[in-house]
Amino acid sequence: MKLLLLAGEESGLIYARRIRAELPDAEIRGYSDYGFETADLAVMGVWAVLKRIFYFLGVARTMKRAIDEWKPDVVCTIDYPGMNLKLSAYAKSKGVKTVHVVCPQVWAWRAGRIPGIERSTGRLCCFFPFEPQLFSPGFAEFVGHPLAEEFSGESAVEKGLLALLPGSRLGEIERILPTMLETLKLSGAKRAEIPAANDGAYRAIQKIVNGAEGVTVTRGGARELLLRADAALVASGTATLEAALAKCPTVLVYKVSAIFAFIMRRLIKGVRHIGIANIIWEKSSAAGEAPMPELLQEDFTAGAAAEILSKWLRDPAARESAAGRLGETVASLKSESAAKKIVEAILC
Repeated sequence: MKLLLLAGEESGLIYARRIRAELPDAEIRGYSDYGFETADLAVMGVWAVLKRIFYFLGVARTMKRAIDEWKPDVVCTIDYPGMNLKLSAYAKSKGVKTVHVVCPQVWAWRAGRIPGIERSTGRLCCFFPFEPQLFSPGFAEFVGHPLAEEFSGESAVEKGLLALLPGSRLGEIERILPTMLETLKLSGAKRAEIPAANDGAYRAIQKIVNGAEGVTVTRGGARELLLRADAALVASGTATLEAALAKCPTVLVYKVSAIFAFIMRRLIKGVRHIGIANIIWEKSSAAGEAPMPELLQEDFTAGAAAEILSKWLRDPAARESAAGRLGETVASLKSESAAKKIVEAILC
């Protein structure tokens, strides 16, 4: 079998590797086989995309040509919907079987996309249990979340260790990391570790950290760090879900440009939060406060973040309570094997 497996972001690559492991005899190609690396593809924001529009048009042309010339049996796209759903629709129009993994966030904004998604791909594999009901019967399936399978057992927490995860994109790191470092000084943490998602992120982080006392920068290791850390400060994204699965008390933070924030605040209608653990909690109609405090835009200050973190760092009971709430919230994401269920969708 020839499988075109397209993941355009770091989180998608994690899922792609698991799918590859389940299909050892398949001939599999992805973006990198055609010269496109994740660091170049993972661009966020309207202006950032527009500045590189000719690059992305070139990516689309190349991948459509790959579909025409290589003639895969199946095209499986993973997340990255702006590009991937267009390529899935093209493959489907050519009679190629298509499967899309990770439901676009129609539950948060632009629910009007649902008919277009159903036209773009033959099957949708969802990671969250509330998603399939948004689509036509039989089109979408909850497969469980692949990350949920990788967090089991108890963690060995290092007292006073703060995990700082400022994101993987250069713009994120430049906007978020300086405030994270200021938070570290105020929080009462003994030291901090920052796991860089890729080489570009590592260089950007090292430049901003600039040898700051008590701060260690590593290449990778975010998951292992979240299992060890006493608490965490994490930029919005997949890493916040990993933090919840690790049951690491976390403050979710994020900053984007003022224009982008203005646009998104008017587009996002379906949820009150942006962290996936909080959205799961919200969709379950649970009482009380969301399990992961969120500080966004102007609310993300060193003082505000340190005030929350310091409670967990100095009070073991408060920390355990926060950790327990996170664990209860994400328990519904576990399944026997999300990757196997995705492969079943690919093969059937």
